[in-house]
Amino acid sequence: MPDGQGGEQVPQNLDAVAVRAWSRLALDALGRAREEIDSINVYPVADGDTGTNLYLTVESASQAVDAVFTGHEPALPSLAETVRALAHGALIGARGNSGTILSQLLRGMAQVIGGAEGEGDGLGAERADGCEADHVDGRTLERALRQAAESAYQAVAHPVEGTVLTVATAAADAAATAEGDCEAVARAAYEGARAALDATPGQLSVLGRAGVVDAGGSGLVAVLGALVGALAGETVALRGAVPKGAAAKNAASRSGGHARVEPVECDDLPMEEGGPAFEVIYLLEAEDAAVARLRTRLDRLGDSLVVVGGDGLWNVHVHVDDAGAAVEAGVEAGRPHRIRITHFGVGDAHTTPQPPRERAQRAIVAVVPGEGLAGLYAEAGATTVPTRVGEPPASGELVDAIRRAHAREVVLLPNDAELRHTAAAAAAQARTEGVRVALIPTRSAVQGIAALAVHEPDRRFDEDVVAMTSAAGATRYGELSVAERQSWTMAGICQAGDVLGLIDGDVAVIGSEVARTAAGVLDRMLSAGGEMVTLVLGESVPDTVAEHLEKHVREAYLAVDTVVYRGGRQSALMLIGVE
Repeated sequence: MPDGQGGEQVPQNLDAVAVRAWSRLALDALGRAREEIDSINVYPVADGDTGTNLYLTVESASQAVDAVFTGHEPALPSLAETVRALAHGALIGARGNSGTILSQLLRGMAQVIGGAEGEGDGLGAERADGCEADHVDGRTLERALRQAAESAYQAVAHPVEGTVLTVATAAADAAATAEGDCEAVARAAYEGARAALDATPGQLSVLGRAGVVDAGGSGLVAVLGALVGALAGETVALRGAVPKGAAAKNAASRSGGHARVEPVECDDLPMEEGGPAFEVIYLLEAEDAAVARLRTRLDRLGDSLVVVGGDGLWNVHVHVDDAGAAVEAGVEAGRPHRIRITHFGVGDAHTTPQPPRERAQRAIVAVVPGEGLAGLYAEAGATTVPTRVGEPPASGELVDAIRRAHAREVVLLPNDAELRHTAAAAAAQARTEGVRVALIPTRSAVQGIAALAVHEPDRRFDEDVVAMTSAAGATRYGELSVAERQSWTMAGICQAGDVLGLIDGDVAVIGSEVARTAAGVLDRMLSAGGEMVTLVLGESVPDTVAEHLEKHVREAYLAVDTVVYRGGRQSALMLIGVE
């Protein structure tokens, strides 16, 4: 969002593109903070999953926004459509207490930005002026933040101060004092939320005893920081979790909240005695009157009741001792689906019991681009998750693959640097189901191949993971792709149609021919040494290119072997690995 001519600042308003950037930045921010937020999860139950739940909720929201953009290509969706998709995606993907509240916060914002401000729960109405604006200004964003906080309070049966609700209200209060465009309002809200988050240990005794801030509030601060980043085009430094002890907390506050601290282990956190045994979550199709009766009934059954949504679709979250009664209440109110029951400290349970089946001891789960690589990985015994161009797998797909592998121990190979947070969230979710998961941060399929080559299922799990991690880390990776447009790169300016040679993710060679560009990439990679070259050819690359490159390596680099695989459809133009 550049400045105008003559140094005049262009007002930063919120439009559809900014909302999409916000959803992606929020997902990245929560991905980076997920483990830390999990580690300070004390209230309402110290089950160590708030960060993961928030990540999964925003992941669903971000995917819904991307789907709206894809559906309108080459045009852009309206702002109203985009924020409604954001809110709907969060609603259907909401996980846990904090994720459910966050979905309602986003819905409250969408009611103002996307229409129907002050007109019940509907998101489909037009704005008060009778049209759907392509952007909103700072004052509208301020009203959206206020509506978000108020609607979240209304969704919680028994609001408690010192939680994400308090942080949301402080953000709205601070936004109301800001003067200027959306960036100024968002920045004020972010700073107000940070200050409120720092105060939460003094408002909620369980936080004070543990010496941590509220986990859900910490996640909201990350989401608001991402909003500032989307509007300002910058990365906002996020505060760390507050460690045990008032002295450490005060030190973090004096340092501006940017100090990195050691996370608190969940086992050290106080657990409320005598609390409900189950968390029950489900989507519910029901009329408003039936939901009102449902709230009353569930409030009698348990606590931590949050019911969010509207327009016939609701997300219900409650902690109870009688999970069956909570589900039955939903059946009486309407049609519940996506029912999820978690026994605190045990893991997930499902309403339909599955017959027991003997688990394998160990399995490999890998994300693979292309049919040929999928076959190669499957031959090596891996459970594969195919990836499509422009459609990376979601954490739910990775969790499903881990379940299909049906093993006590799983090694997860994401094979893409952009999937590190998604894979980490999937691993965390699978661990709650009793699976021991080790995530090896492979950034390319060729690193995954190197890891598979040293995999030995009969040795100790830790030793196997170390060997596979070492083999992957010792493999440099390259890739060939075709430039879609003129742009600046690390190797200079490229034109549309140029062949780009990337090494470790950065453009290193720009050429006009596949074979010559690949040879240039190999020369650069082998200049640092190597014993083995792996080439994975895309569907459009002829065998003659592989023959040319094998000859080039054989003649120029003695004692370096070359192995060639076919990636098939959906794979990159060429993947290159050097071990």
